[in-house]
Amino acid sequence: MNGINLLAAEGAEQNPLVPEMYDIVWSAVCLLVIGFAFYKYVIPRLTKVLDERSEKIEGGLKKAEVAQAEAQATLSQYQEQLAEARLEAARIREEARTQGQQILAQLRTEAQAEADRIVAAGHTQLEAQRQQIVTELRSELGATAVDLAEKIIGQSVSDQAKQAASIDQFLAELDASSGIGVGR
Repeated sequence: MNGINLLAAEGAEQNPLVPEMYDIVWSAVCLLVIGFAFYKYVIPRLTKVLDERSEKIEGGLKKAEVAQAEAQATLSQYQEQLAEARLEAARIREEARTQGQQILAQLRTEAQAEADRIVAAGHTQLEAQRQQIVTELRSELGATAVDLAEKIIGQSVSDQAKQAASIDQFLAELDASSGIGVGR
């Protein structure tokens, strides 16, 4: 019991919460060795890993910005090409419309010219037929007049020159009395 009392007597003088001086010194030495090893080996590796990671992140952000800028440039180029294509399509439509109107006007002109030609040919043909009918009627009328004159006179009028002169005189008198011209 003596040993226990001795320990208790010494403990009474010293605070149990405060460690001995040799424990503090050896703990400080261990802490300094561990701190030095941590500072010398662990912190540089940790810094290196963090720097690499931040470089990768920054590089990824730069790549993303570059890709976004390229995408934006491509989009603006596409929009410009689309606008040009729309303008070209509008120009082509307008040219086609103009050409269509020109073709239509040309076809109308050609159709009008053809119609005028057909009408003129019809008039010419009608005039020729009229002249032919007038000539036929004159000859028939002349022959009928000669026949009637022979019947009335009772003699034959066989001289062709006299016949033609008589017919012409009769027709001239007939035209003068009725107002119908031969040239119509």
